Amino acid sequence: MTTNTSHPTDLTPIRSAEDLGAVVRAARQAQSLRQSDLAGLSGTGNRFIVDLERGKPTVQLQKVLDMVDLLGLEVVIRRKRGAPR
Repeated sequence: MTTNTSHPTDLTPIRSAEDLGAVVRAARQAQSLRQSDLAGLSGTGNRFIVDLERGKPTVQLQKVLDMVDLLGLEVVIRRKRGAPR
C-alpha cells in the first residue's frame, strides 16, 4: 500500500480497497471516533466499518460513499497524469 494517510484531507490516490480503508480509518481517528461511534452515526453495523477499514473489496459502494461523506470527505475522479485521452 502506498497511501499517504498522514492527514485525511490530503489528496490521496486510491488504487485499492485497502487504500480507501486506510483513508477512512485516518479520518475517523482524526475525529476521535471509535468504530462503534461511526457505525451508530451512519446507521450501519460495526462489522461494516471493520470490513471497510480493512479493505474488504466487496463492501457495498453506496454505503462506502455515504460513509466518506459522513466523515467530511469526497470522492473525485480525474484522469491520471500522463494517461492517454
